Amino acid sequence: MASGKKESKASKLTAIPGVGAATAKKLVNAKLDTVSKVATAGAAKLVKAGLQAAVAKKVAAAASKLDGASKATKKTAAAAKQAAKKAPAKAKTTATKAKAATKSAAVKATDKAKNLAAKAKTKAKTKSSKDTSRIGPSRDTPLSKMAWFRNAKK
Repeated sequence: MASGKKESKASKLTAIPGVGAATAKKLVNAKLDTVSKVATAGAAKLVKAGLQAAVAKKVAAAASKLDGASKATKKTAAAAKQAAKKAPAKAKTTATKAKAATKSAAVKATDKAKNLAAKAKTKAKTKSSKDTSRIGPSRDTPLSKMAWFRNAKK
C-alpha cells in the first residue's frame, strides 16, 4: 500500500517538465512529494535528493512556473466563487436603487402635474377677474338689451 501512495505522488510530479518516473521517485523519497514543495525547495535541495545540478535548476524553474500557474488558477477560482456569492446581493441592491428611482420619478411627475394645474388655475382666476372689472355689458349681451341701442330707438 505504501508503494501505491508513492507511485501516485510520483505520477503527480511527472507533470513537471523534465521529471520522469525515476526522477519523481527520487523526489518522493526525499519527501518532496508535491509540485509546490519542489518549487520551494530550490536547486540545492534537489541536488541533495539525487538530481544532477543542471537538471535540478531546470526542474526547480519548471516547478516554480507550474506552481505559480496553479496558484493563479486557485486565486481565480476563489475570486469567481466570491463573485458568485456577491451577485445576489448586488442584484438586490440594484433592484432597490431602481425601485427608489422609479418612486422619486413618480413623485416628481406628480409634483410637476400639481404645479401645472395650480398655474392653470391662477391664470383662469386672473382672466375671470379681468372680465368682472370690465365696464359695460359683456360680449354675450344682445344688442336689444344694450342702453345705447334702446336710446337710439326712441
